[in-house]
Amino acid sequence: MPAGLSDGLPPEAGFEAAIVERLMAAFAAWGYERVKPPLIEFEDSLLSGPGEAMAADTFRLMDPVSQRMMGLRADITPQVGRIAASRLTNAPRPIRLSYAGQVLRVKGEQMRPERQIGQAGVELIGTTAAAADAEVILLGAEALNAVGVKELVVDLNVPTLAPALLWEAGIGDARNLIAALDRKDMTAVRQAAGELTPLLEALIHAVGPADTAIEALDALPLQGSAAKQRERLREVVMLIRAARPDLTLTIDPTDHRGFEYHTGVTFSLLAPAVRGDFGRGGRYVNQAGEPATGFTLYLDTLQRALPAPAAPNRVFVPNGTPATQAQKLRGEGWVTIQGLEAVKDDAVEAWRLGCTRLWRDGELAELK
Repeated sequence: MPAGLSDGLPPEAGFEAAIVERLMAAFAAWGYERVKPPLIEFEDSLLSGPGEAMAADTFRLMDPVSQRMMGLRADITPQVGRIAASRLTNAPRPIRLSYAGQVLRVKGEQMRPERQIGQAGVELIGTTAAAADAEVILLGAEALNAVGVKELVVDLNVPTLAPALLWEAGIGDARNLIAALDRKDMTAVRQAAGELTPLLEALIHAVGPADTAIEALDALPLQGSAAKQRERLREVVMLIRAARPDLTLTIDPTDHRGFEYHTGVTFSLLAPAVRGDFGRGGRYVNQAGEPATGFTLYLDTLQRALPAPAAPNRVFVPNGTPATQAQKLRGEGWVTIQGLEAVKDDAVEAWRLGCTRLWRDGELAELK
């Protein structure tokens, strides 16, 4: 198989499907309605708005029908934004949409080498309210708890805070400095920041549990847009605390990687001792210029973190057993494996096919 691609085999493929089913049920319970974007669409729509950030990760090919370039989606969020901005433009706002599906990327990442990734997520479109930021974070936490994730950590970020601070200080091209802040590279920051060095060093150190991080941010002399973003972060934390005081909240105000198209409060969903994040999300603007927020969950991380489901109780139903009896067993919750031809020893055959029970002489017999 090509690097980063693999077959989904039993029982892992069924496990992933079960996770998706439970996540979608959690999303629906909060009023999020499911949409199903296509795997591939024209490049100019796929890579517009927030999709522009995924251009380097997108496979491209020529459509033999229209002779136009097409892209194979590397992320579903931009597609949902397009649907809201076009097909659902007249739907009342805010609109709540959910999705699940596969994406394909040109190359993997260090923490996620897979190139084909299962995603499930939600988008809340058409409102700037802080309550919307809090809602998607709370929903993400509740959905992960519902599938069995314990010790969840919500890491809150404001990737636009540092750029706003640098812009207000008159620093035009701040890409290298923002990258240094993201890496927490004090040496690079000192070399490039000049008079802003003490402020940026303090911003780097405003990392950790939400309460202490907010206190550290409050001590910074922020103005204008940077001050407003700090205030929004504080408001979102208060709303989350009021609804879920049990949630572990941390803050990293300089985290920028993976949030290139976001415009406000963002977050990552993590757990101790789990490689990679369960998902990430935050505030952005869709193709029609509407404010939106949402998150994407990664099914590969979930499968690694959650215990494998118990094998189902399988009953071997020998060849010649009335069909009505097998139907009755399935109705009672058993998984039936039908014998397709007569065999010398039904018990041996049942064991060979991974069954735990055998239907024999009108009753269930346990295999030992």
